[in-house]
Amino acid sequence: MSPHHVDPYRLAVFSGTFDPFTLGHLGLIGRGCRLFDHLKIGIGVNPNKTSLFSIEERVEMARQVTAGFSNVSVESFEGLTVDFVRRIGARVILRGLRTLTDMEYEFGMTLTNHQLDPEIETVFLMADAEHSHVSSTLIKQVARFGGADALRRFVPELVVQPILETLGKGLAP
Repeated sequence: MSPHHVDPYRLAVFSGTFDPFTLGHLGLIGRGCRLFDHLKIGIGVNPNKTSLFSIEERVEMARQVTAGFSNVSVESFEGLTVDFVRRIGARVILRGLRTLTDMEYEFGMTLTNHQLDPEIETVFLMADAEHSHVSSTLIKQVARFGGADALRRFVPELVVQPILETLGKGLAP
């Protein structure tokens, strides 16, 4: 079903930088696409972060990793998430929570988003226990020091080689 023909409250946006895309992200997407008619992955450009991958590379990897989900699409955006949500006709933001620190950050963000657009709701899903500790910083450390086999525990197979190549490690065991 096309996202343009979905009830705005059945169309959710899961936004982030996805740099890199992790198994934690994939788990939330799998659960989110069961809850909503369509899930749009919004890959944001964050000028305050130094990215491992370009926005184009992140979009392409996300498309490849989520190709098995019929109700998921991927798009990049710049600016505020609420503006992106409004622009595509959605009314729900899906967010994942890993830790209490995430909760504090997300609470503030949700209140801000609600002030910017009270019509947009935020839905939180707890991260799977096995991925609740995974962050982009951890992924980069595992890639640098643990190699491909260690990295496969945290990211989809399609993302392993690009991470290792970007960090200059090649496909090491």
